[in-house]
Amino acid sequence: MMDLKKLPNRQKHEKVVLFLRRHWFAPLTIALTFILLIVVPAGLVGYFADKQHWFSHPTLGPLLVLAGSMYFMAVWLIASIEFTDYYLDTWIVTNERIINIEQIGLFHRHASEMHLASIQDITSDAEGFLHTMFNYGQVNIQTAAEEKRFNFKDVPFPDQVKDTILKLVEEDKKRHGQK
Repeated sequence: MMDLKKLPNRQKHEKVVLFLRRHWFAPLTIALTFILLIVVPAGLVGYFADKQHWFSHPTLGPLLVLAGSMYFMAVWLIASIEFTDYYLDTWIVTNERIINIEQIGLFHRHASEMHLASIQDITSDAEGFLHTMFNYGQVNIQTAAEEKRFNFKDVPFPDQVKDTILKLVEEDKKRHGQK
């Protein structure tokens, strides 16, 4: 995890206000999908292995074992990539700026920052039954800069995050003498 005391380009008076990751429900869905994709095929193989003697065939048996192994390794790889994406996607809100760090695949990481003064619009959205029940959703931050929009995906308490950022924007404007 990133040491929050060593933020890049940190100013003396800059303080971390929010450190956000996606809601805990995101890795739960990854784990449940992984278990489903492992248990169901394993159960089917166990059921049909007793009924058929495909695995004892000299050519078909090794091919089925190879295909099954490739399937389980692919499921493991996809689950690992999804968890890495979940764990390394972070959003850091300070009293001066917002830092957006997104992991894209295994070997691509995108980090960008936005100063609070450049924020034009903030919206929060909790759409659907699970989002409403577990109180997580999207926070979208609009600016006029080149990086037009920051999307905080599946963060807990999106309305509170939006309100906190709006409060920080107002404080930043007062500090810098803007209207």
